[in-house]
This record gives sequence, C-alpha cells and structure tokens, in this order.
Amino acid sequence: MVPVSDMAIPREEEVVPASDIAIPSGGKIVPVSDIPDAVPRPEIKTQYGNPESYSVYGTEYRVLDTSEGYQEVGIASWYGDPFHGRRASSGEQYDMYKMTAAHKTLPLPTYLRVTNRSNGRTIVVRVNDRGPFVDGRIVDLSYTAALKLGIVEKGTALVELVALDPPAQNRKQN
Repeated sequence: MVPVSDMAIPREEEVVPASDIAIPSGGKIVPVSDIPDAVPRPEIKTQYGNPESYSVYGTEYRVLDTSEGYQEVGIASWYGDPFHGRRASSGEQYDMYKMTAAHKTLPLPTYLRVTNRSNGRTIVVRVNDRGPFVDGRIVDLSYTAALKLGIVEKGTALVELVALDPPAQNRKQN
C-alpha cells in the first residue's frame, strides 16, 4: 500500500494532471477531480467568525456586512497540513481535503467562484476561515482547492474572486 503522502503530491520531476492525483475523502482514496465544488446554499453568518473588526500582526481588519457584489483580482495561496484539523475562524475544523478558503474580510460563510487567470480553471469554495495574513495575497485556498486550480506546485497564482449568491444572512447564528 502506498502512503497517502506519497500519492497526494507529485514528485518534482513528474507532471501529473490534477485528475490523476488521489486524496482521502470519506474514508477512501479518490481522484481530486472527483471532489465536488462547494455548493452555495443559504446560511447564517457564524457568530464566532464575524466580529465587527479584528487585528492580526498589528493590522486591523473590518469584516464586511455582506458579500453581495464582491469581486477582486489578486494573488491566491494555499494552506494544508500544518493547519489540518485545527479550528478555523468559523469555529469549524479545518479540513485540507474540502473545498474551502480563508479570506480576511468576507463574512463567514461566503461562497466564492475562484478562477486561475493563468490556466482558466474555475472552482467554487466556501470561505470558513480568516487569512491569508501575508502582504499581497487575497485568499488562502485549501490544499484540494489549490490542486484543482493547479497552483500547489508553484504555491501562488493570480486569481479572480466572485462572491456567489446567496450571501450569508445578516442575522448571526447563536
């Protein structure tokens, strides 16, 4: 049996299409191409992840009231194993194998269409965490989302973000 760690990331000398890379899902190993995008649905803003403002590394961030009309072009990065299983800003457990993302100011949750401007690949993710707290980056994608967009090896890519309906409702969840 090949360890998952040997299956998930191709060796540097190999060029492996994302459809051939396998990851764990629901107790089995599946091709990353079989992992479905997040499906937008009406949700309530999480109380834990939506303070009016917060501060990280001396920078103050203001959480947007709504994701309605949000669009942005900028640099995406990804985060994986060191954070896998830790608590996300929404209060949920971060799972690097799900189609999720982190954003500094969008309400949690928000659904985003993310398009890699260099290869045209498009995915849909559910924003459930805060970040990235690195200058010049607009979104941190889960490992699986980054695999599907083709940015794991390089680490970053120019992307377009578009918030999808329905936006999270304004009343907060208990």
